[in-house]
Amino acid sequence: MDNKILTAEQEMKLRKPIDDRVGAIQKDIDSLRADGTNKVLSIQNEIDSVKRDRIYTKAEKDAAIARYQTELEQAKAVEAKNKDQVAKLISEAEEFLKANYDKDYFQPVKESCEREKAFVKEKYSKEVERLEKEHREALAKLSDHNEIKDEKYVHKNRLFAAKMELEKELQQIKDRKHAAFAHRYHLIDMLRMSKFTFMETRTQKWENYKYTFNRRSFFLQNGLYIVIVLIFVALCIITPIVKNTPLLTYNNVLNILQQASPRMFLALGVAGLILLTGTDLSIGRMVGMGMTTATIIMHQGINTGGVFGHVFDFTGLPIIVRVVLALVVCIFLCTCFTSLAGFFTAKFKMHPFISTMANMLMIFGIITYATKGVSFGAIEPVIPNMIIPKVNGFPTIILWAVAAIAIIWFIWNKTTFGKNLYAVGGNPEAASVSGISVFKVTMGAFMLAGVLYGFGSWLECARMVGSGSAAYGQGWDMDAIAACVVGGVSFTGGIGKISGVVVGVLIFTALTYSLTILGIDTNLQFVFEGIIIISAVTLDCLKYVQKK
Repeated sequence: MDNKILTAEQEMKLRKPIDDRVGAIQKDIDSLRADGTNKVLSIQNEIDSVKRDRIYTKAEKDAAIARYQTELEQAKAVEAKNKDQVAKLISEAEEFLKANYDKDYFQPVKESCEREKAFVKEKYSKEVERLEKEHREALAKLSDHNEIKDEKYVHKNRLFAAKMELEKELQQIKDRKHAAFAHRYHLIDMLRMSKFTFMETRTQKWENYKYTFNRRSFFLQNGLYIVIVLIFVALCIITPIVKNTPLLTYNNVLNILQQASPRMFLALGVAGLILLTGTDLSIGRMVGMGMTTATIIMHQGINTGGVFGHVFDFTGLPIIVRVVLALVVCIFLCTCFTSLAGFFTAKFKMHPFISTMANMLMIFGIITYATKGVSFGAIEPVIPNMIIPKVNGFPTIILWAVAAIAIIWFIWNKTTFGKNLYAVGGNPEAASVSGISVFKVTMGAFMLAGVLYGFGSWLECARMVGSGSAAYGQGWDMDAIAACVVGGVSFTGGIGKISGVVVGVLIFTALTYSLTILGIDTNLQFVFEGIIIISAVTLDCLKYVQKK
């Protein structure tokens, strides 16, 4: 081996002066923190423990906390007294690391790793050449078909073993280089008690990403996005040539975001159900029901059509009351139906495909029968400007979608319900054993979906200025489900992010908008959508198989 390649002992010898110097400073810091910062943290933990503990009476808790508070004040006084000295020692250690760590340790290790990488690759190439030569010589001596077949099989296994040995050695080199990089931040972590600057955090994350990067996993995770982005780029190039109009303009981007906003509510709703390995086939009919309901309540003048033969007139109510009433009724009706499907799914373990399909049929049948399938015309023209006004040309309906994204992200990531949602989706049996109510979580997911469907259909009514009918929203269920799947919400359960749902909705809306501008037939757009869906699910299945 190249004598410029460092052994493990040589690497440790290079690092020893750094560890000794920083270790000596760390020892001084630890002695200063012993009765100060360390004691503050310990006492705060004790106070939290007493507050949570139910074996004490309130008087006992108050007495214990008061005692700890006295000790805490003393520890904080020591901490304040030693603060400047500790800061000075930390600064001294950091200056030493900045001046010496890269120069005396990390760069020599990095260069050694690069040389060793080249060496093992060369060694592998020579090994392959040797094996190929031996294989050819062995084949030249054989005439029996079975013996030739066995030799080829043995040769293939030897090549595989050599490949595995190469990958093993390359991984060991990669591990050493990463360990050398991470050791600096380990020392800083000890000095500062896990307080890193923004740039230090970014640097560590980037290095960790490079360290764990796997090409196959990357393409499994992002391959579909890359293809769709390439398709969109191609459409941006083709559209000006074919239609003599640019696709990627400010107004077109706003139009895409405006169209995506109501659909965002629907996708966020069904994403929670997919997280539980479910789905919802009734979304489109929910939109039709919500659009019809909102149009009837916010209709301009007396309704021209009836519901079960009765013509409604809400013109006597103030506009703002009608707007709020329309929203409340939309949410109420959608939540009632999603709760019905959720009950059968949670209580009787019925697959959501069946319970939501039943919902779809019931909603369409009831609304069509009640309204005779007619469209209810336009809503009051002042209402869209109240709900989703345009400010200097900017459609504020986008802000409604942003608010929904923020709220659902908070629910999924920062609440007990959100954590339970992932737990039940990942393994309902284990979640149940750990004390999580699978019934309540399932019902909660369906009810949350109902609220989002109601809100989304109400916004769509305002965006389209009415025109509600039972047939409105047909196909929206597939769009919402497809957006979630493309966004990485897995049907295997317990896997998915809000950011993925957002990306999925934007991808589908942008693609549909682009194809429409290009003049592609609507039926062919369904073909594109189907190809994207099956590709997304295939990749999801491959990820699941790889994980297994």
